[in-house]
Amino acid sequence: MSERIYIALDVMGGDNGPEAVIAGALQALPLDDRLAVILVGKEHWIYEHLSRQGGYDTGRVSIVNANEIITPDEHPTAAIRNKKDSSVVVGINLVRQGKAQAFVSAGSTGALLSCATITIGRLLGIERPAIATPLPSEKGFTFLIDSGANVDCKPNYLAQFGKMGYIYMKKVMGLDNPRVGLVNIGAEAEKGNELSKEAHKLLSASDINFIGNVEPRDIFTGGCDVLVCDGFVGNVILKQAEGMAGFLLKILKNELMSSPVSRLGALLSKGAYDNLRRRMDYSEIGGAPFLGLKALVVKAHGSSNARAITSAVRQCVSFIDARIVEELNNVL
Repeated sequence: MSERIYIALDVMGGDNGPEAVIAGALQALPLDDRLAVILVGKEHWIYEHLSRQGGYDTGRVSIVNANEIITPDEHPTAAIRNKKDSSVVVGINLVRQGKAQAFVSAGSTGALLSCATITIGRLLGIERPAIATPLPSEKGFTFLIDSGANVDCKPNYLAQFGKMGYIYMKKVMGLDNPRVGLVNIGAEAEKGNELSKEAHKLLSASDINFIGNVEPRDIFTGGCDVLVCDGFVGNVILKQAEGMAGFLLKILKNELMSSPVSRLGALLSKGAYDNLRRRMDYSEIGGAPFLGLKALVVKAHGSSNARAITSAVRQCVSFIDARIVEELNNVL
């Protein structure tokens, strides 16, 4: 059998942990015979939830105790300094020690980023790691970077985000010359605030395929492969997209159920509706990697259910197989 892949999971993070995290981790095991999961959190809670699950391969599930929990309202740096026995700190240390190839958490983004940056470290030439999230588009998906890690950015950060996204799409997704765009309020180079204008100059002077500014209304048309922005703008885009997707699906469902004729149409179009729902469902993606770190750390959605956790684990295996960290390190 091929070499084992160990994925550590923060059982205490997120709105639905530990039940959803444990269920999702176990559901991921059949996806790849190489996969093993390390459940990080309060040991007695983990055993309690495992006892409720059906049969699973006990040889591929291990537990690492962590008695403390970092909550989203805590200051990230203070939390990781004062809570050494938290699931986030313990899990990331497993990656640093080489006992896991990746760590997944649905907990505090700030604490996760701070701990990963301090403990694992950044790749040479990267000043700030960034969260990279795929957004559905007319032509597949568009890679949004940064989607929440760095609220305050400098122009050179955005230039680095663009290069990391370009390399990811080229080396991992196999695109010959990925198109990189900068989120802005207008397509003209002189539009936007000082950050946008300076970032535009740096991206234009780089050796990547920078196509210029992209207005928010064009994000989902598939006109570019990588969208660059600071973490504040990126997180607003991400959450607005999630909210709009849920709103549109709800409206569509209500309309389809509004009369006997429309219900018949709904029955005939069920396959198309299900495909649309899957394309707009964050749980199908699972999580977003922090690009720019020396190892793989994935931020899962705060309200992740079991399916989202399974998707995040599957995503980790794909990232590890594609040697993302090594590819970025070789060309940055």
